[in-house]
Amino acid sequence: MREAQVNRKTKETDIEVSLKIDGKGSADVNTGIGFFDHMLCGFAKHGFFDLALNCEGDLNVDGHHTVEDCGIVIGQAIKEAVGDKQGMKRYGYFILPMDDALVLCAVDFCGRPYFSWDIDLKEEKCGDFENCLAKEFFYAVSYSAGINLHIKQISGENAHHILEAAFKAFGKAVDMATTIDDRVEGVLSTKGAL
Repeated sequence: MREAQVNRKTKETDIEVSLKIDGKGSADVNTGIGFFDHMLCGFAKHGFFDLALNCEGDLNVDGHHTVEDCGIVIGQAIKEAVGDKQGMKRYGYFILPMDDALVLCAVDFCGRPYFSWDIDLKEEKCGDFENCLAKEFFYAVSYSAGINLHIKQISGENAHHILEAAFKAFGKAVDMATTIDDRVEGVLSTKGAL
């Protein structure tokens, strides 16, 4: 069973997350930011991950700590759940259409974090979510999980569609990368280690 439970408590946030890689796509998410909850549910549903996440954050300040810290904890859970990466495909990618938006996401579970964000959002907010925080979330996931992550907007104008495409494409790409392939002996690396 590739799953993990991670708890993280600071003066700014108190987060509990449970993640099952080989799930059905069920999500029970409560961050206090409705649009962000919607995005995380889309990530879980389209990646076929079972995700339970509860965050109590300092939303009286703003959403930054909540979003960034959820990224840290989800990244830690992904890293713990995939373990030694034995038999994994390692690479994953997806180009996802969402109405006017078309977003590409590619990941490499190489153990070396790197993050590239090529998204142009005209609107400042979607509901109560500050759109600039999406970049902070994915950066935190990338570095906590130790993955190479690229997210690129190919087209689109509506911020809701662009961000939803990004979260869903990320779910699909991670699902592909974490899929077990019987042809892979050990880990998929000429070095013999990831």
